[in-house]
Amino acid sequence: MSIIYSSLASIINKISDEIHESFLFTFIFSILEFIENQWVNSYFKRFYPSETFLSFLNKNLILKNHIFNPLIVLLLFALFLLLSLNAPSTSLVITLIIAFLGFFIGSAILPEYFLNNDMKIIQFERKDIYSIGFCLTLLSIVFFFISIASVGGIPLLKPSIRYLLKPILTMPVFLIIPGTCLIASAYLKDFQDAKITRSHARFRFLFLLIIDCAFLLLLGYRTPLLAAFLIIIIMGFYGNIVSLWEVVIGALIGIGAIIGIGYFRSLGEMTITSSTSPIYTLQSRADFTLHVLNLLDFLGGNFGLTHGHLLASSIPGSDLGPRMMVGKLIAWRSEVTITPTLIGQMVVDFGKVGVLIEMCLLGFILGIGFKIMQKSKNYFYIGIYSLILTYTILGVETGILDIQVLLYFIIAIFIYSLILVKSRN
Repeated sequence: MSIIYSSLASIINKISDEIHESFLFTFIFSILEFIENQWVNSYFKRFYPSETFLSFLNKNLILKNHIFNPLIVLLLFALFLLLSLNAPSTSLVITLIIAFLGFFIGSAILPEYFLNNDMKIIQFERKDIYSIGFCLTLLSIVFFFISIASVGGIPLLKPSIRYLLKPILTMPVFLIIPGTCLIASAYLKDFQDAKITRSHARFRFLFLLIIDCAFLLLLGYRTPLLAAFLIIIIMGFYGNIVSLWEVVIGALIGIGAIIGIGYFRSLGEMTITSSTSPIYTLQSRADFTLHVLNLLDFLGGNFGLTHGHLLASSIPGSDLGPRMMVGKLIAWRSEVTITPTLIGQMVVDFGKVGVLIEMCLLGFILGIGFKIMQKSKNYFYIGIYSLILTYTILGVETGILDIQVLLYFIIAIFIYSLILVKSRN
């Protein structure tokens, strides 16, 4: 396995080096270096709030030490359910209790029995991580231009053409998220090794976030945009690049962005009027998703209906995607995509029993990742934990059903498993 990794890393490093040495990218990075130096030495930086701003937040130990603990998933899931205009059925309440209990056991209890003594993490070269991230980001930008050219416009400016976007072209665009995550990890390593200052690291994190927002916002997608925002915030917090008060303010901005983009997109599509409350778009979305979950819970029962077929439909080449399959299951309409929440796939595939097992497994993956990150403080493991936690949080509504997201979890499981085995020997 190490031979395969070394060979692939060598190829990617050569590609990255060739691109960096080209005239175009030499020119681009020269401009960015100039802007960075102006930023770091700017007179106006002194007007930005200091570390002591809103210092009372640091006195809250839960916020300071556990704001991005895996249990945040349960908190956000509960808040999402509370947004709904209608109450869940009795059967669904039982399913939710099972789900919450399974996740709590997996994330908070089981990890305590692992990696308590001598933890041996797998070390990755900074250059390899940066090169992989750079190539993924460049590939996603190329597919962004191909995507907008295929529909003849920018979806943000013409919302109706967003539905003409082809998934086979847009899926590679979303690789910008893990791409910039890996690049940010490399910059975090530079900061940890004192090769760059905290101000330099903050500028580079901010620039990566701007790059993500610029391309993802133009496509008109909210979820990937929020993913990019969350990853940078989580990585910055655990890498001591972002302060707690910035996390809290950032969270408020993120919530505002979700509400704002959804509200104006709904106005553009004439599904609401200007007199409608902006938060109504969130409430109606949560209510519809909960209604879907009620139906899936009824279909799944105790032992499931589709027995893994819904999850397997994420594989490219399937007749229906997972969210289209949900549409067919509950409404016999395969031309629509419907989000089933975090446990929707679990309950319709394997019922309440499956919910308990899968939520426990999901919690365990995040719990082990959180423990490895806390104990090692390693730049790469901060990045990978931020990536899988982000998509779990977003999966509260959408479910973890996209093939690329499943791939992120498979990679995380593989690396964490190697660490568990290595640490036992």
